[in-house]
Amino acid sequence: MPDLFEYTDEFGPSKIIHVYEPSAGLKGILVVDNVSRGPSIGGVRMASDVSLGECLRLARAMTLKNAAADLPHGGGKSVIAGDPSMPRPRKEQVVRAFAMALRNVEEYIFGPDMGTDETCMAWVKDETGRAVGLPRELGGIPLDEIGATGYGLFCAVETALDMAGTSLKGARVVVQGFGAVGSNAARFLVGNGAVLVAASDSKGGTVNPHGLDIEELTALKHAGRSVSESVNGKAVEKEALIGVECEIWIPAARPDVIHEHNVGSLRTRMVVQGANIPVTPGAEEYLYRQGILSVPDFIANAGGVICAAMEYHGETETQAMKVVGEKIRRNTRQVLDDAKRKQVPPREAAIRLATERIRKAMGFRRFSLFSSAPHFL
Repeated sequence: MPDLFEYTDEFGPSKIIHVYEPSAGLKGILVVDNVSRGPSIGGVRMASDVSLGECLRLARAMTLKNAAADLPHGGGKSVIAGDPSMPRPRKEQVVRAFAMALRNVEEYIFGPDMGTDETCMAWVKDETGRAVGLPRELGGIPLDEIGATGYGLFCAVETALDMAGTSLKGARVVVQGFGAVGSNAARFLVGNGAVLVAASDSKGGTVNPHGLDIEELTALKHAGRSVSESVNGKAVEKEALIGVECEIWIPAARPDVIHEHNVGSLRTRMVVQGANIPVTPGAEEYLYRQGILSVPDFIANAGGVICAAMEYHGETETQAMKVVGEKIRRNTRQVLDDAKRKQVPPREAAIRLATERIRKAMGFRRFSLFSSAPHFL
């Protein structure tokens, strides 16, 4: 268990709630980090190895992401310990039990994340009345179906390349984590002239320096199979993608996949962070020293939460996607401009942008002097 005080500062967390329901086989955690800008929005992540430390870090990433995107929402995150591929009736029981346990925590709005989807959010909505990323039938904007986060990544990549005076046409892309985020990012990038040379999922990877077939990889995933089974690529271990030469490397799966022990193997010009906290601080510092541009997660992958917030406030899918493009292009340009002008890493510039907005919002709160005091339940 992490030292909780290691994760507390002037911004939060506001609440940490552990949920345990033996009859449903449920173990879960909710972290509400900071709500100075409004009720927190954050996804429900389901995986067998989730932890309090991971949840705390992800909740803070959401606080920064929502502030950087200038949304009227704070940051939070929840995790459920379990195999996301469990039988549907069992999964429904677990998700509903988790939602019921948190139904009175009104400062948290549930959203989809790794291991959960719009169907899970429909169950949550039924239990609590608070969820985003809902099915169309419930008036939602299905984030994975339209590829909101992947589209945002595309906008971040295109903006960064434009600022560097480079074209996307012919640029080689590696996607680590060919799931909802990674596959959609690849679709938008390849559709605009890039070449996908490697992809991976939890079971393995595939490489083709001349370009992989997006439709084939997508069909494999829809069939419940691995991209490593592609007939158009060479099967490799998923860890091998770190050394594939490319212009754009996109981590789109778990935290800390680029770390101090493997970052030296990267052969890329740019890392655009599709997952939350996919690069350790030490690895990010190495990238900066080596002149490899790294666009921070809460700038590049904010498309999903921007779209979710727009859904929550009653906007249309068309308007939501328009705002995703506008906000991510603007923020990417501002962060990279600031980083270059002040000679600091992009993450430092991004954190300055977000924390300035959070501090201003906290100044308007009645108990702003005490709003960061944590509450542990």
